[in-house]
Amino acid sequence: MAFIRVGGNVVSFCEFTDVKNRDIRIFEANEILDNDGLVDDADGWGERATQNILYDIKNTSWWQAYFISQDNAQTDISTAGLIDVPVPSANKFEGRTQDWIDLCVYKVLYEYMLPYIADYSNQDNAEVRKIGVYREKYQSLFRILIDAGDWYNFDGSGAITNQEKMPVRTNITRVR
Repeated sequence: MAFIRVGGNVVSFCEFTDVKNRDIRIFEANEILDNDGLVDDADGWGERATQNILYDIKNTSWWQAYFISQDNAQTDISTAGLIDVPVPSANKFEGRTQDWIDLCVYKVLYEYMLPYIADYSNQDNAEVRKIGVYREKYQSLFRILIDAGDWYNFDGSGAITNQEKMPVRTNITRVR
């Protein structure tokens, strides 16, 4: 769908319907998600997931380097190498909109919704396994978006210029 805006400001990258459309079987198998008022809470989950995504971005070395390069030397880096960069503004996410919606949906599913209904006493429980699947999808897509670096409109002009794009090359390592 689209980002949820309140008063012109983006508060969530995904809507409840985005989450429901991703894995409709979760809602079919768990009536509690529709009947106990959790439909209203799902947008709250989207808002919390969006805030967590913004903090995840803030904590990357890419964001620190990007902010310093775009801030035109207005950032004081003389304080023993410690730089307190601000959290990115959700209003300036203009590229790869569908990827940000998907990322938010994955975060809602693995961090809020599935833990709410998962049966942790049974490790073979479908919801417990789906938590791991959606966490991996989240981490993979997050890394792709950070590496691309072509989605943030730093100056808020309405168009992402070449100077605002900062792709990254990361070393991919094999994990066994």
